[in-house]
Amino acid sequence: MQRRDEAGERAFWRRLKPAPLVADKKSATAKMKDLVEAARSDARLAPLLADPAVAALLGAIADHSPFLWRLAAADTARLRDMLTGDPDSAFDEALGKLAADCAAIDDEAALMKRLRRARQFGALYIALADLGGLWSLEQVTRALTAAADAYVAATLAFLLRRATADGRFEPVDPAQPAAECGLVILALGKHGAGELNYSSDVDLIVFYDPDIAAARLSGGEPAPFYVRLTKALSRILSERTGDGYVLRVDLRLRPDPGSTAIAVSLPGALSYYETLGQNWERAAMIKARPIAGQIELGARFIEELRPFIWRRYFDYAAISDIHAMKRQIHAVRGHAEVVVPGHDVKLGRGGIREIEFFVQTQQLIFGGRRPELRGRRTVDMLAALADDKWVSPQARDELTESYAVLRTVEHRLQMIADEQTQRLPSDEGELARFTKFCGHSTYRKFETWLTKHFRKVERYYARLFEREPGLDAEKGSLVFTGVTDDPETLETLARMGFKDPPFAAETVRGWHFGRRAAVQTARAREVLTELVPDLLESLAGSGDPDAALAAFDAALGHMPAAVELFSILRSNANLRDLFGDVLGAAPRLAAIVAKSPHVLDAVIDPRFFGSALDRAYFDEHARRLYAIEQYEDFLDAARLVAQENLFSIGVRALSGAIDAVDAGPAFSALADCLLEATLAHVLKAFEAEYGRVAGGRVGIIAMGKLGSRETTATSDLDLVIVYDFDPDRPDSDGRRSLHAVQYYTRLTQRLISALTVATRRGPLYDVDMRLRPSGKKGPVAVQFASFVQYQREEAETWEKMAISRARPICGDPSLLGDLEMAIEQSLAEKRDLRTLAREIRDMRKLIAKEKGDDDPADLKLYRGGLIDVEFIAQFLVLAHSAEHRNLLVVGTSDILRRAAAEGVLDAGDAEPLLAAHRLYTDVVQMQRVLLPVDMKPNSAPAAVRRRIATSAGLPDEKQLNAEILERAATVAALFKRLLAA
Repeated sequence: MQRRDEAGERAFWRRLKPAPLVADKKSATAKMKDLVEAARSDARLAPLLADPAVAALLGAIADHSPFLWRLAAADTARLRDMLTGDPDSAFDEALGKLAADCAAIDDEAALMKRLRRARQFGALYIALADLGGLWSLEQVTRALTAAADAYVAATLAFLLRRATADGRFEPVDPAQPAAECGLVILALGKHGAGELNYSSDVDLIVFYDPDIAAARLSGGEPAPFYVRLTKALSRILSERTGDGYVLRVDLRLRPDPGSTAIAVSLPGALSYYETLGQNWERAAMIKARPIAGQIELGARFIEELRPFIWRRYFDYAAISDIHAMKRQIHAVRGHAEVVVPGHDVKLGRGGIREIEFFVQTQQLIFGGRRPELRGRRTVDMLAALADDKWVSPQARDELTESYAVLRTVEHRLQMIADEQTQRLPSDEGELARFTKFCGHSTYRKFETWLTKHFRKVERYYARLFEREPGLDAEKGSLVFTGVTDDPETLETLARMGFKDPPFAAETVRGWHFGRRAAVQTARAREVLTELVPDLLESLAGSGDPDAALAAFDAALGHMPAAVELFSILRSNANLRDLFGDVLGAAPRLAAIVAKSPHVLDAVIDPRFFGSALDRAYFDEHARRLYAIEQYEDFLDAARLVAQENLFSIGVRALSGAIDAVDAGPAFSALADCLLEATLAHVLKAFEAEYGRVAGGRVGIIAMGKLGSRETTATSDLDLVIVYDFDPDRPDSDGRRSLHAVQYYTRLTQRLISALTVATRRGPLYDVDMRLRPSGKKGPVAVQFASFVQYQREEAETWEKMAISRARPICGDPSLLGDLEMAIEQSLAEKRDLRTLAREIRDMRKLIAKEKGDDDPADLKLYRGGLIDVEFIAQFLVLAHSAEHRNLLVVGTSDILRRAAAEGVLDAGDAEPLLAAHRLYTDVVQMQRVLLPVDMKPNSAPAAVRRRIATSAGLPDEKQLNAEILERAATVAALFKRLLAA
């Protein structure tokens, strides 16, 4: 076969080396046949697929990576161009074309699509070059990094051009909007070092210069502008669409992420690092690199940080901090030994992180006096350490080799499904298959090879910490012995921020005297003695140290024992700080801890920060409920599951582990799970007493916030119970027979009681049934036929609006399907738009008249607030779903996005509505998490109000209030215009 291509001998396919081995030849062959068939009409690709090296490479991809195979098979022309191009230039040319294409785009949807197509290209091309042996690990990581840089830069340039078009930004050069824009984006971690993973997230920090901003912005404060821009950048890159995502953006490495906005002023950042910066932040800043925006601004900032990062003296104190982080990883992740199945190649013993720590620790210690040790890349710095004689040439060579091996294995793991994972398979069959993907013929060879590297890395890391120095953490005098106050201790407490030092001292002294149930054993007091200095420091770092201390003291009074809690807090600084934050910055959560300290079990769980808060997560937590037989035991157990998980969601929102807007779906998924478990238990007990009704079916429809998956920490549940049965056999078959209507009425009453009755652990949920057909006048449970008839013939506009958020959630699957269809049919009726708009306007006026709409603190009722956004979304559903069935979703934001996609809402109107809804949701969710029910937002402590503002991405309450007023005015105007039909 004569082989011709544009790149000649330098063509990609001509330079392929042996590919990974195939595990399932039959499956791979079948997929390759499909690809060959699809490429039959391509005169240039078809011959290539017959080439043994090309076939081997694509066969391995077909066998091992569903993600890569999907990309390869989806666009055969793209695949052909990759294989025939020059790998030394094609990738750079693609990035150049991306920049040019994006510069000509003025539509966000088009930009998102172009970026995602570019990411697909990059993911496939880099994988082909890696698996085909064309590129080294360094070339692979540099290409991944260059692509990420390009995606971020293109997105920032687009956002600045849009701000220019909107009259909010005045660039120095419209053709280069990032030039002197006053903003710089730093990449940290592997991205900053040019060592990015195949499916990694990217750690970014966004800084801005207020002085430059004043010259660039067309009025207004710089903080809200740059915060909005950063939010948009993160969303454009991270949001998953039908074309996938671009980058997983993580903004949490900025200074004090729990209390700062997502865009940080440079003066504020410098002040933070100079006064509060920690050793781990010094280590992180080693790899900092400006990648987008005003690059020279970032370079100057890093230069100004040089004294913080690089101490002139040998900084042995840094070792303990870094070693403590490593110990926490081992303690939390459970990596006590090296066993290949299930081992984490990054965080496990002998893993990538130990090589990185080995290098970074010595950089921090010696880099202040040795500028040659200040580089970003791990392998380069291993060489520099060897050149300076800090490590042996053997250590350099062996760790460099192990680093390449472990990073390559990490990439193979991530290539399989484009997941950010570093954990080897535990299943024997999956591990055997993965062995082939790594090029080994047998698992035994793979295990021996990989274990050798784990052991080698572990040995070098252990040598570094053979003599771990003590950490100098002098906080001042903290003496709580005796019966009188120590004057120096009171001074120390005052410096730490306690407003009432004598009260604080007396409280702690009381613990040492065993005045609380949890500290009455000698062991508890022994551990507590070691914990107190660090605990007080964590409490001092919260919004209100005195309140935090009082809440912790109250919790000790309710705990029967606390040795385990004390031990965990003593060994985990991050958890201590989180604990202090809960007690000092979240009055509602602190009250829960004081009353029910068992909720802390959820936070102590090693999986606390690592698990997605989806339905599967809560189902796992609630699984034990289905095995409980006794009614009272079930009620208590269900409440325990609810309390721990409600608290857990709140703490994650407080800590920034999840965005406040994501708390709504989590609270809703928890409620769905507990409703299903409660219905199952009640139905089982009820059937044991009354039997079953022939053809009987029952289902629960979630309405309101639960229906739209926007539940808050304190929401009640709006429910409608629907049933159906065979009318020819209406009586139940139990020892106590009931007619079907009475049967389901009584069953519903039992269900409501199970949800609302106050056991020793309180109620499960408050329930509101007023949204059922005919409201309070109607039966407590509704027959399916009556429900359908009512929606078709009697339901008023406000009821149609309510049903637009209806979501059948549990019960008989066939009935849930019928309900879903009935709801969609009801919503998709053709309506007179003028009448519909008038009725919704009248309804809004009535609410304003009865409840007021002039208090901006009430984000629900305020003119231009949540109700207005929700009413607009519901109007769009009722007005247009007859022709646009894609509008039949329950979430407000989802409706607005789909309305824009369907063309029934202008994209220029959708964006401010979505932004307002996000802002309102962030604020309301955090208010419900942090504040007791009886506390008005305006009367909350200043630290709490500031925390609410920062959770919405704004630096303080003043700017939050200004943002709310601005957004509300826009929404009110849109409500008036869109409903003027």
